[in-house]
Amino acid sequence: MTPTRAGGNRLAQETSPYLLQHAQNPVDWHAWGQEAIERARREDKPIFLSIGYSACHWCHVMEHESFEDPEIAALMNEYFVNIKVDREERPDLDQIYMNAVQMMTRHGGWPMSVFLTPDLEPFYGGTYFPPSDRMGMPGFRRILVGVADAWKNRRDEVTRSGAQLAGALRQMNELAGNDTAPSLELVDRAVSTLARSFDRDHGGFGGAPKFPHPMDLRLCLRHARRTGSEQSLEMVTTTLDHMARGGIYDQLGGGFHRYSTDERWLVPHFEKMLYDNALLAQTYLEAYQAVRRPEFARVARQTLDYVLCEMTAPEGGFYSTQDADSEGVEGKFYVWSLAEINQMLDKEAAATFAYAYDVTAEGNWEGHNILQRPKTIEQCARLLGVDRAALERSLDASRARLRAARAQRVPPGRDDKVLVAWNGLMIDAMALGYQVLGEPRYLEAARRAAEFILNRLWRGGADTLHGAAAPAADAARPGAEPADGHLLLHSYKDGRARFNAYLDDYACLSHALVTLYESDFQPHWIAEALELTAVMIDQFWDESGKSFFYTGRSHEPLVARTRDVHDTATPSGNSMAVTALARLGKLTGHGALVAKAEETLRSFTGLMEQMPAAVGQMLLALHFLLDHPSEIAIVPGESPGQADEAVAALRAVRDRFLPNKVVALRLPGPARAETERLLPLLANRPAVAGQTTVYLCENNACRAPIIGAQALAAALDVK
Repeated sequence: MTPTRAGGNRLAQETSPYLLQHAQNPVDWHAWGQEAIERARREDKPIFLSIGYSACHWCHVMEHESFEDPEIAALMNEYFVNIKVDREERPDLDQIYMNAVQMMTRHGGWPMSVFLTPDLEPFYGGTYFPPSDRMGMPGFRRILVGVADAWKNRRDEVTRSGAQLAGALRQMNELAGNDTAPSLELVDRAVSTLARSFDRDHGGFGGAPKFPHPMDLRLCLRHARRTGSEQSLEMVTTTLDHMARGGIYDQLGGGFHRYSTDERWLVPHFEKMLYDNALLAQTYLEAYQAVRRPEFARVARQTLDYVLCEMTAPEGGFYSTQDADSEGVEGKFYVWSLAEINQMLDKEAAATFAYAYDVTAEGNWEGHNILQRPKTIEQCARLLGVDRAALERSLDASRARLRAARAQRVPPGRDDKVLVAWNGLMIDAMALGYQVLGEPRYLEAARRAAEFILNRLWRGGADTLHGAAAPAADAARPGAEPADGHLLLHSYKDGRARFNAYLDDYACLSHALVTLYESDFQPHWIAEALELTAVMIDQFWDESGKSFFYTGRSHEPLVARTRDVHDTATPSGNSMAVTALARLGKLTGHGALVAKAEETLRSFTGLMEQMPAAVGQMLLALHFLLDHPSEIAIVPGESPGQADEAVAALRAVRDRFLPNKVVALRLPGPARAETERLLPLLANRPAVAGQTTVYLCENNACRAPIIGAQALAAALDVK
């Protein structure tokens, strides 16, 4: 069967930018769903499942080489039912079948190419395949013919292999368990492991390709604060310094690219992901709190401003990605020639900029120049014999001119769907940016994004479940809906909220709402977080495994139900669930939430011992709970000038790196009763003698009331 639909194949009806990129292929693509699965069973054909995402360079290459080729498409259409999946819309499918590909090939990546039986069991797979045999890789044409032959002539062998792989997939999601209560020694061991792979010359961990590891860096910051370890702090500051000066950081527009292909942070994979920028902004903000380096604040500010400028929808949500490619060439939007610099700037400014940003006639990458700063501003000023302030003014002006010139180029494509988990991470970053930098625009952005998600993906606007209208049978299935009749959804695009949300959606959003509450102290953020966590526990908690599944009990049945236990570029769903439960439980006094977090931590003790590099966020949650988190209740006084004193008390908290804390503030007026109902931390806490009073508690004990911001600052400095 060849597609004859006007305007393209079935994917023309989708909203995913990645799927729409394939809507004009001659391949008879289906989106994932019952139509495709039932067709495979009816026609007795295997499924070819292709998973990728819109910013994936090699996904574009395989599309051009194979999926746009009429001969290859004819083979695909004749022998297979072909399904295209956006991994960002369906991370559940991506997790399952990436695990299968890694079992089969010992490596993974995207595009992911995997062949399934009509019962959805994987039996052969890989990643990118060239159209014909090349460089030791089998050609896609040959693979298609070979798999079709195996399905026809060696069916028993194929189905047996698929059943074995499916069984292995189900088994790998079982946690071994551990009766030992986790301790802070696990954090110490994890940091020691990181130290062994630390690159003292360039920062970061390991060699090329080099990834930022924000969760691990934040763990090192906490370890340094708790133990006084200079080595732990050096690992953070050296890495953040070199990343900020490298090509992985967009020196003109702000924001970080995905990772560095070399050990020096020079040559990035040029795509920009919302989650990287959220996690790295948080890391730079915390590092600024810890060491007060203005450079760290600058990078955090520029990163958040990049997101406001390039990655924020008019409705308030945050977009997902920007491509690596523009005009079909990776990195073209970002690189420069010396001639272009000389053309855009006057002679003196061009020479200064070229020196500071490593721009030469030969180029530093494939004949082009990726902007980087091999030397610090201080070194450049000294070697050029100029005043540092004057040099910074010159470079600022040059960057502005070049940024304006770059804006005239063809920009990279942007994936403008809104994903709840990634938005949760960025709401968290924006709210923290407001707390640390005092910039109201970041608080406003966090509020708008949170309200957008709560209004459109939580309490209304949903037109689909799992990408298609929910069938009546599904609605009648036990557990299909929570008691109040709504579930969080995962993705929003073109006015449509789609797909039942996953564990990390609930966890990241709940966690972000806690940070948002600690930014503006509006009690409705806590009310929403409590409701979200109640649904999260109801839908995802596995009592036998004492941990959370990645998909809820209302989700469609798949070949395996994963748990999402390892951090990847983003924190795992279980680790974010523990983090959210711990913070929310400590803030609200809901001991059951803290107990659920502790149960999950105990289940992960074995992983934290054996694979600390894979569970950085879980170790952050462990550190929060075991390092005696502070409970800080600020009660503004009623005497003249006490509103300013309360602000000063908040600033005393926010100017310090105090990662293991919860903060509540009593608001005047109607919000007071609601706040005290939700947060017993504030109940029965008077303002002593009409003065701003702070109640500081930890380890189930409270200090005497602290009067005024200055006394609070002194108390925090000896904590």
